Amino acid sequence: MATVLPADLPARGAPPAASPPAASPSGVRPPVRSGAPSAATLVGVEVRKSLSTRSGRSLAAAAALLAPAATALIASASTEDLGSVTGPIGVMGMLTGLVLVALGVLSTAGEWSHRTVQTTYLLVPRRGRVLAAKAAVGLLGAVLAAVSAALVAGALALLAGDVSWDGAGRALGVVVAAGAVFALMGAGSGAALANTPAALTSFYLVVLGVLPLVRTFKPEVGSRLDPAEAVLTLAQGGTPTQSLLVLAGWLGVSLAAGAVVTRRRAVA
Repeated sequence: MATVLPADLPARGAPPAASPPAASPSGVRPPVRSGAPSAATLVGVEVRKSLSTRSGRSLAAAAALLAPAATALIASASTEDLGSVTGPIGVMGMLTGLVLVALGVLSTAGEWSHRTVQTTYLLVPRRGRVLAAKAAVGLLGAVLAAVSAALVAGALALLAGDVSWDGAGRALGVVVAAGAVFALMGAGSGAALANTPAALTSFYLVVLGVLPLVRTFKPEVGSRLDPAEAVLTLAQGGTPTQSLLVLAGWLGVSLAAGAVVTRRRAVA
């Protein structure tokens, strides 16, 4: 006579029934964390890189303090009436911008010179993300230029005597924007040449050597090419369209060259 098994017990020799998978309490899969660092993290890393070396910190200090020190020295020694503060602010803004070019070059070319670029691109293989994060040097340049411009204005208020402050706000704004532009031009040049001395020598030779000669013999041509003169012109309120085009041209060419060459260069 056959034995009747209980309905909830499996027959002898039958495989055990598979238990259904446990469902998530909320019914939603837990999020998977991406291994790539966020854009904010990359920007913070690049800013810290620029200020982590002695050369970077020295250039940042020079960008913030060199122009105010020169302003205080000239204003205290000069017996002539300055007339308006826009001229001195523009000149000192040019000086700050030229220092910030070196900071920008170090942010890109320095990695190739010291071979740290291999580690950077191993951690973040997408070069476009790294290049975009390195644009943070422009923000750093704007901050340092703002500090310098504020100190220059303070030195003029204390030492320049009776001068006109008409247009001072515009001049200060131009200096801050120029700080960002010159730092980015340096970053683009450094990325294109991948060699710190070569990038610095080439940039300063063109801006401080070739263009002044062009202005001497062909003033109309030099005024259309010189980024330093464009900053001074904007600070003093003259021909904004041409000056903006000059700065935009330099910025666009340097960044485009740096991006194209960096994407194609082998990391050895």
